[in-house]
Amino acid sequence: MNRRGMLGLGAAALGLPAMALADDLRTRRLFDVESYGARGDGKTKNTGAIQKAIDAAYKAGGGTVFFGPGRYLSGGVVLKDNVTLYLEANATLLGSRNIHDFEPHFALNPHVTDNIRHLIFARDAVNIAVCGMGRIDGQGPTFWKPTHVPQRPPDLWKETINAAWEAVDGGTRLDMRPSPLLEFVHCRNLRIEGITIANPPGWTLRPIDCESVFINGLRVRGSVHGPNTDGMDVTGCRNVFISNCDIATGDDALCIKSENPYGSEVPPTKNITITNCVLTGSSNGFKMGTASKGAFENITFANSVVYNDDVPLNYRLISGVAIEMVDGGSIDGVLVSNIRMQNVRTPIFVRLGNRSGNPPSGPKPHALRGVMIDNVHATGAILTSLVTGLPGHDVEDVTLTNIRIDTEEGGELAWVTREIPELPADYPEARMFGRLPAYGFYCRHVHGVRFENVCVEARRRDMRPLLLCDDVKNLTAGSLAGSAPASREPLLLFRNVRRAFIHGCCVPPHTETFLRAEGQLSSDISLVGNDLSGAANATETLHGAPDGAVSEAANKMASD
Repeated sequence: MNRRGMLGLGAAALGLPAMALADDLRTRRLFDVESYGARGDGKTKNTGAIQKAIDAAYKAGGGTVFFGPGRYLSGGVVLKDNVTLYLEANATLLGSRNIHDFEPHFALNPHVTDNIRHLIFARDAVNIAVCGMGRIDGQGPTFWKPTHVPQRPPDLWKETINAAWEAVDGGTRLDMRPSPLLEFVHCRNLRIEGITIANPPGWTLRPIDCESVFINGLRVRGSVHGPNTDGMDVTGCRNVFISNCDIATGDDALCIKSENPYGSEVPPTKNITITNCVLTGSSNGFKMGTASKGAFENITFANSVVYNDDVPLNYRLISGVAIEMVDGGSIDGVLVSNIRMQNVRTPIFVRLGNRSGNPPSGPKPHALRGVMIDNVHATGAILTSLVTGLPGHDVEDVTLTNIRIDTEEGGELAWVTREIPELPADYPEARMFGRLPAYGFYCRHVHGVRFENVCVEARRRDMRPLLLCDDVKNLTAGSLAGSAPASREPLLLFRNVRRAFIHGCCVPPHTETFLRAEGQLSSDISLVGNDLSGAANATETLHGAPDGAVSEAANKMASD
């Protein structure tokens, strides 16, 4: 229904003539962009007219800037206090293809020339909104240039680790571009609701250092070939509510970050709730980091779907859930629950690194702790899930419960003994270590990890253990299940594990050994109340592990 029809229907309902209702709406401060000279023909550049409508609403003390059906071409505009941009169904705000139509908004460092141009920008604004059933189109491909680097011959591992946009004409070179397409800085009471954002040239949406942010029913459609086209990057914000969003893009779908290019202080990223979302892309589904310079506290991600369709390996999400602390900040208090994943390369990735090179015990906090991941069902995985810290600086207090993963990687025996590099300063990604020595979970440098009711099934013949733990303290595993390795490797391989309690596990048939302990530091590993009848051997100690490192009690054996 067009605006005139809507006015007529509303007038009839109120017993008023349409013109009277129109007058009433004017008193309510409805600012139609066409009244300020805008034309929805897709050709007329409307930047000035749209800004005039915003300025008029602001000067009037607030109001709604209204876009009726049409295609409104525009460069960058600035949203101001108490103003709502409302795009009616079949209305499109069309970003200009000319980068010079986007006024730069410099951050703290005036020499930074990327991420300074935006289609919609606001700074230090209160009570602002972008909503409606309309569409914002950034015309992203205009700003991407193929490099025409010759393609290499097909390679399974390269297809597994590359991003989709790296496969187009040998890669994509970036020109200057409006990114993030929508940028909101140090705003309070920000609402984004109902709209579709399509073809972002770079990042789609970034609220940064904002408080009380409400994002509901947002639909993002970015090209899978678009480089760095994140769907949403919530950065240094407090009290954020994200729900019912449908995000499909070429990079991270939904990312939580901690940095502040607009100031010297990095505000905490805290009290973030995300629920009822559907996410897809070719990098990560839900991600924390990589910009992780400050504190993350009280983050929840729940009741959502993270998926890929039946697409080539390099078009799939690298991780379904990625929790990363690599820039000297801290993560404390993350809850992930009720997540369905399909065709995601790596279901779960938790990483503590150190890109800054500063001592982890230096003046900045540097910690990753208090992570709970519950009720995850993932099918079509092709890379191992992992929890990794650094030597002498552990990931702490991680709980993984009620998880079911089906993996199709098909690991080889040589991967079990492969030396895994530490890579403390590398960009964190689940593929960063190469092929891993376990098909289910790989844990290294962790203090306090609990597995409860976790099952990983290998859908292809896999030679590796289900779980490998290296330099892990205070491990608990109950009702841990999976496929028997297609080799003489154990189901569980512990290297220098101290204080472990394994209980309530049922070993699959044709398992050679349930648990192997390796390394001189291995100690206080207890097996209690497990059904080990499917294994030829309960335990073994190798490579310097003390004979008394493993104790057993009340286990069912094959001979019982």
